[in-house]
Amino acid sequence: MSFTKIGGVSIASKALLAPMAGVSDRAYRELCVSCGAGYCVSEMVSSKALSFKSKKSEELMDISREERPCGIQIFGDEPSCMADAALSAMKNNPDIIDINMGCPAPKISGSGSGCALMKNPKLCGEIVSAVVAASNVPVTVKIRKGWDDDSVNALEVAKICEQAGAAAITIHGRTRQQYYKPPVDYDIIRQLKQAVSIPVIANGDIDSAEKAAYVLERTGCDFVMVGRATLGNPWIFSQINSYLENPEKPLYYPTLEEKLDVMCSHIEKMVEYKGEYIAMRQARKLVMGYFKGIHGAASLRNEAGKITTLDDLYALKQKAQGCTYTNK
Repeated sequence: MSFTKIGGVSIASKALLAPMAGVSDRAYRELCVSCGAGYCVSEMVSSKALSFKSKKSEELMDISREERPCGIQIFGDEPSCMADAALSAMKNNPDIIDINMGCPAPKISGSGSGCALMKNPKLCGEIVSAVVAASNVPVTVKIRKGWDDDSVNALEVAKICEQAGAAAITIHGRTRQQYYKPPVDYDIIRQLKQAVSIPVIANGDIDSAEKAAYVLERTGCDFVMVGRATLGNPWIFSQINSYLENPEKPLYYPTLEEKLDVMCSHIEKMVEYKGEYIAMRQARKLVMGYFKGIHGAASLRNEAGKITTLDDLYALKQKAQGCTYTNK
């Protein structure tokens, strides 16, 4: 069975934006949805931080009309605390609550959250049950293949989460031990799709329209989730959508001028939402992504790592405009 909805939430595109800490903020989500992303998810929010009324964590859950449908992702290892986090998230009217059971970062998994939860499938089910009971929107779960090659248990965890009330499963086809090293196991994703009766979202190394089509075909999944490949390239969503509709139609690639204009409007939105001091420091790695394809971009990336104001960004844009650019 193929799905076009998650719970009762209609998803207009097969290509979804992955949650990425320090990247997928409100400005980024709005940009990617405008470029064709069918759904997006917030940066992960700590359930414990919310219990201490962290203003920064609460701000991560701001959702605008322009980015819907949008989910809020929460993480933690205590069912009651996660349920409270879901209640806090509901104040922002998310379309979906997503539970992070896949983050490999030592800061997260080292404290028992993220992918470390997969070591305890029973606890995974208890967390999903608690969050489902506290939420009035669909609850989804993002997992990995397993903790390491000796504990590949994605199918077991997915089934438990489904029984606990999860409306969809996103699976990254690597173990925690791998982090982001190759290869991605698309076979385990296919097996998971066959093992559950809820929508399954494939994640991992989807970096082009052709790759998205390949992964959808190979795994039978309902959607693909794109993360790092969107950096500096939000157009990947419209490319995937176009390719899936008609593989024979030439894909659209932005000109250098368009790419730099979008870069500036993206960072300007960040400044509007967060203030220049915070936004410009967070924007440095994002600006570097927009320089992909520009010949001799090493110096531009070096300068991007030092920008502190919008005027710095505009000066960098002027320098980039004189460079040679390959847009594919």
